[in-house]
Amino acid sequence: MPSIMSDVDRFEAARPRLEAIAYRLLGSASEAEDAVQETYLRWQAADTGRIEVPEAWLTKVLTNLCLNQLTSARARRETYVGQWLPEPLLAGDPMIGPADTAEQRESVSYAVLVLLERLSPNERAVYVLREAFDYAHREIAEILDITEAASQQTFHRAKKHVAAGKARTEIDEAAAKRIVEEFLAAATSGETEPLVRLLTQDAITVGDGGGKVPARTKPFEGALAVAKFLRGLFKPGEAKRALVGGAPEIYATTANGDPAIVAVVDGRVVAISCLEVTPEGIVAVRSQVNPDKLARATEQWAAADHREPPLLTL
Repeated sequence: MPSIMSDVDRFEAARPRLEAIAYRLLGSASEAEDAVQETYLRWQAADTGRIEVPEAWLTKVLTNLCLNQLTSARARRETYVGQWLPEPLLAGDPMIGPADTAEQRESVSYAVLVLLERLSPNERAVYVLREAFDYAHREIAEILDITEAASQQTFHRAKKHVAAGKARTEIDEAAAKRIVEEFLAAATSGETEPLVRLLTQDAITVGDGGGKVPARTKPFEGALAVAKFLRGLFKPGEAKRALVGGAPEIYATTANGDPAIVAVVDGRVVAISCLEVTPEGIVAVRSQVNPDKLARATEQWAAADHREPPLLTL
């Protein structure tokens, strides 16, 4: 019994890091939890006494489970209804993982998670392990069964793809709130011009309803088109209230380190809109409204202390 408990304790000590790796690899908190649980089952079945470095063994098993999941996920997303977006994580969620360096914070930003979808599974794994968790290329090579040179080449290729996105602006919590407040003031002003001034000319807005909540299948593109859509989106209406089961309360927060708008109905998170901010302005508004991807956010929201009233009620 003591050895079994010791094995359990060793795994539980590694669980937060494993969950953070899996989330970055999969873009889904629920799938990350499943991958970590499967890793635990394999750990239980293994002869742990012969495992010299448990952390390396667990990381290798988890990463390869995630690689298999990514390969099958690509096929599933071909039949996904509408746009597929990652599952956002609210401020304070432990699955966000390490955020001590700019590289770690960027690796879990919503914009970068979207960009990671364009990478091959191996590119994504190398990028996440190196950029977010500072694994040496020698260690990554052992995890993925590739050469150290291949790991280095794959990382440079992946980083080049990610760097092709817009230059992200680092924003603290106070600044994020101010940005959301300014954005909502513009969106509810009844005019498009205040919103256009906040957006870049090539701004986009994307929504993921997963076929369960109405969401446009194609993004709106261009500042004027985006502003017109957002002006209507934040206009109160009985049809919207009927759709979500009540009057949404709108709050300012952060999700994946980015400024975010959270819509809550009776304690249930019904939408999270992440704002991608660059030095030139807001370049993207990505809204997650698929209820399957908001369950964890609802749990986190319920566990948090919300002292400030909502910014508005739609």
